[in-house]
Formats: sequence, structure tokens, C-alpha cells
Amino acid sequence: MDHNKIPERSQVPEEFTWNLKDMFESDEAWFQENEALKALPAEIAAFQGHLGDDAETLLCFFRKQDEVELRLGTLYGYASCKSDQDTGNGFYQDMRGKAMSTIVAVSSAAAFASPEIMAIPEDTLNLFYIAQPGLEEYRRSLYQIRRRAAHILSPAEERLLSAVGEMARGPENIGSVFRNADLKFPNAVDKDGVEHQLTGGSFVPLLESSDRVLRESAFKTYYTQLGNYRNTVAATLDAQFKQLCFFSRARKYESTIAASLDRTEVPVPVYLNLIEAVHGNLDKMYRYVALRKKMLGVEELHMYDVYTPIVADAAEKISFEQAKETVLEALAVMGEDYTDLLKEGFANRWIDVYENVGKRGGAYSSGNSRPHPYVLLNHKDTLDSMFTLVHEMGHALHSYHSTKYQPVSTSDYVIFVAEVASTCNEVLLMRHLLSKTTDKKERAYLINHFMDQFKGTVYRQTMFAEFELEMGRMAERGETLTAAALNEKYLALNKLYFGPDMVSDEEIALEWARIPHFFYNYYVFQYATGFSAAVAIANRILKEGAPAVADYKKFLSGGSSTDPISLLKIAGVDMSTPDPVNSALALFGELVDEMEKLVD
Repeated sequence: MDHNKIPERSQVPEEFTWNLKDMFESDEAWFQENEALKALPAEIAAFQGHLGDDAETLLCFFRKQDEVELRLGTLYGYASCKSDQDTGNGFYQDMRGKAMSTIVAVSSAAAFASPEIMAIPEDTLNLFYIAQPGLEEYRRSLYQIRRRAAHILSPAEERLLSAVGEMARGPENIGSVFRNADLKFPNAVDKDGVEHQLTGGSFVPLLESSDRVLRESAFKTYYTQLGNYRNTVAATLDAQFKQLCFFSRARKYESTIAASLDRTEVPVPVYLNLIEAVHGNLDKMYRYVALRKKMLGVEELHMYDVYTPIVADAAEKISFEQAKETVLEALAVMGEDYTDLLKEGFANRWIDVYENVGKRGGAYSSGNSRPHPYVLLNHKDTLDSMFTLVHEMGHALHSYHSTKYQPVSTSDYVIFVAEVASTCNEVLLMRHLLSKTTDKKERAYLINHFMDQFKGTVYRQTMFAEFELEMGRMAERGETLTAAALNEKYLALNKLYFGPDMVSDEEIALEWARIPHFFYNYYVFQYATGFSAAVAIANRILKEGAPAVADYKKFLSGGSSTDPISLLKIAGVDMSTPDPVNSALALFGELVDEMEKLVD
């Protein structure tokens, strides 16, 4: 294909597109199913008031839920993929909207279920298991609903909380509209006086430029403009944390972080251990910063020098065919059954490979894995694209294993473990590429790529997590999150994490105001824990071989059959201790060592 000209969807050869006929033979078949699903709300509502009657009724309800999940997943999966392959196609946008309406109608009809299940006395439920052994399959689902009983209020109070839920999303919505629609910037200017458009989307690409004048201009222009609105953004974050405090207190949690982490059964110490372990390894980050300063050849390293590459692109072209071959070689350590699945995905069009006009940007593996996962790429013939391929196929095969080996009710996995399989694949690919090359330039390029992942995923996300923890604590103490207080705390953290060789420019104190993740409710720490767990698992696979691979596949097949910390223990990683973070950052230290030798 000619990659210089972006083709229309209709011009992309079929073998590079995903085969959505595995879900529905045609759009007509989809519309028939959507119509048929309109009967489901009434079928579900028929159970209302009866879930505690007897074991048989409860089992029938769960089986109906499974059917609903399978059918709705496929319905939405097809519409979503169709609209993503050409976002300008109104017909498929409308189809996605129809699927969403069907989902909302069904979930509204099932709103009675959790309170009714919680109301079943423990003794009665134990008798149900004896009377109807089929209920064993749903023991985990029942536990998941009932374990939060202490945090569920009376039906009238629950209705009130549910009614204020929409208002509670206000701060996030306002922040998003402000950042994406209303916030406009003057242009940045390069060393030749040429102007470059500065937007939220172009900010980081401009900071990656080799033109230092342009980088500084983009950095200062961006933060000067953002600074004009600092009080507005701070007030929005203050409102966000006030609503988190309201809900955590209403539900009788001791803190906002406890309320948030309870949803995915992650103990609060896991979050605190991460911060402590990273603090214990800041020396390696400081050496990385010193190395960056040396390699860029600057007297002072500024915050606008953080994104620009320190190693020139070893830009060999890697075609999609070569990328697939290399990925198969790198993941051969996972055993033939794993690589056979990869081959099946490559051969049977699980992947939508190249960019076309109107196609959604970026890459993902669809959450829906029936009849098999679907992966969207926008493949360019680069090293980055090869890493994207191995990453998304990690997600896809995680979903495949969970779906194959778990009943419907526990086939989904929580976000805490979601990035482990994808990152483990990336680490295995990186180790494979490093084992194959002695070329100094190529090694430096690969090591730099890997170091930047550590810097961006472990150190940076942990810094965000620590800042978020501090905002939560301020709100819980009744303090107002003012721009001045947030600036002061953020600048201090930036100095702590980047160390003495970095000039923490005063503008960086405002970086908190551009991060959407602070509205996602204690989310970012999972990038750092997931990356650390993945490095630990990949190291174990490369060191121990078959036994480690067998344990890892049990983890991949675990879905949500137990809590995420227990699942990772199956793969040999204990995230309740700081060990995995320490061991991942020890590897980061080794990479810095080698890079220092390469550039001497």
C-alpha cells in the first residue's frame, strides 16, 4: 500500500481489515438482533421482587444476565467497530447510538437486582447453594455484590445518591469541555521565526522537536495561557474532590481513596507501597536526568527538554509482515499454543491494520472477545508501530484466555490487571530485540525507548498518584484546593522526582491543570503498578521458562475469578509488597548503566 496517501475506507485491501462478519453477517442481521433485544427489559423486570424466593429463580436470573451480556456485547461490539473504522459515516454513528440506548434500557431494568441480592439472609443463601449446585458458578458474582453491603444504604437513600450521580460528573465534564473546546493558545515560534499552531494535541509533539527555541516557546506559551485560567481549573478540581468526599462519607468509607480502590478490591497499602518504593529508587531517575542533560549537551536541562529524543531515530522501516514475524519470534518463549493463537489472529483478520480517511486514531483491543477479540491499529512501518502491535495483541490474548476459560460472569478482568499482559509482551519484545543486536546505535535507540517507558509510566504516573493522594487528603481535611496551594505542592513534587540536575521551571507548577486523569478518581497509579508487575513476570518467564509460562497462562485465564492481587500472585508477583516495583526499577538502573557506557 502507498502509505504517503491516506486511502478511503473502500480502497483498503480486505486482508488488512477486520472481519466483522464473525459477529454479524450483515447490517440487516444486526438490526434484527437489536429489535429482538427490545424484549429483554420486560424479561428481566419479571424477576423483580423474586430473587430471594428460591435457588431456582436466582439461578435463572443469573443465566438470563449471562445471555444479556453476551448478546449486548456483540451488538455494541459490531456497531462500535463499524463506527470506528470510519467516524465520518453517520449511519454507523447512529447504529452505535441505538446499541447504547438498548444497553441503557436493559441496565435500567436490572437496577433492582443488587439491593434484592443483598437482602437475602446469609443462611438462606447457603441453603440455596445446597439446593441448586448450579449457583456455584455465580458464587463470585454474589460475593462481589454482597461484599459491599456495609456501604449500601436504604432504598430511598440509594435513589437519592443515584439522582445526584449526574451532578457529580459535572466537574469532569466542565474540565473536559474547557480543555478540549474553550482553551485556545497563541502560536509557538521556532528559531527561524516560523509560527507553529499550539493546541492541547500538538503540545507534546512540539516538545519532542529538536529545535530548542520552539520547545521553549511552546512550553512557556502553553503554561502562560493556561495560567490565566488557573483559578477556574483549581475550582473544578476542588469540586471534583468535594463530590468524592461526599460519596465516600455517605457510603461510610474512611477516605476517598478507600472508596475508590474498593471498587476493584485493591487494598490501599498497594497504592502507598508504590509511592514508597519509587521514592526509594529516585537515585536512578536522577542518573537518567543527568544522562539526558549530558546527551543533549546543554548547560541547564529544563522541563521543556524532557520529551525530545536523546538518541536519533534508528529509523529502519519495519513492514507489517516483518513486525508480525518479529513479534512471533519474541513471544516464542510463551509456547506454541500462544504463538498459534497469534497466528490465528493474524490469518483470520482480527486486526484492522492501516489508517484510512475518517478512521479513529490510536490503537485498541476491543473489550468484546466473542467470537474472538478485535484489534484496531493505525500501523506505520516503524519500531513504535511494532510495539503497538505486540501491546494490543497482549490485551487481545488476555481477553481470549479469560473468555475461553471463565464462565461469562467472571470473564471480564479489572483495570488493575488490564495493562499487565500488554506490557509483558512489550518487555519480551524489547528483551528479544536487545538480545539480537550488538550495533551501538541500534542498542542505544532501543534502550532509550525502554527508559522513556519507565520514566513516563513508573516515575511520572507515581508522581501524579502522589499528587492526587495529597489533593484527596486536603479535601478530607476541609481545605480548599486553590491554585496557589496546588502550584506549591506540584512544584515540590516535580523537584523531588526530577532531582538536582533538572531546572524545575516555575511554569511546570501548573502542569496539574492540564492532566485529565485527575478527574478519573485514583486511576493513574495502576499504570505504574501494571508496568512493574509486567516487568517482573517477563523477567521470570525469561529466567525460569516453562513453569513461569504455565503460571502466567493461569493468570491470563483468571478473568475476575478472584481479586486482582491474588490473580497476580498466581503469576508469581506479589503486589502487596514493594518487591515488583523495586525489581522493575533495578532493571531501569541497569538500562541507565548500559546507556552511560554506550555514550562515553
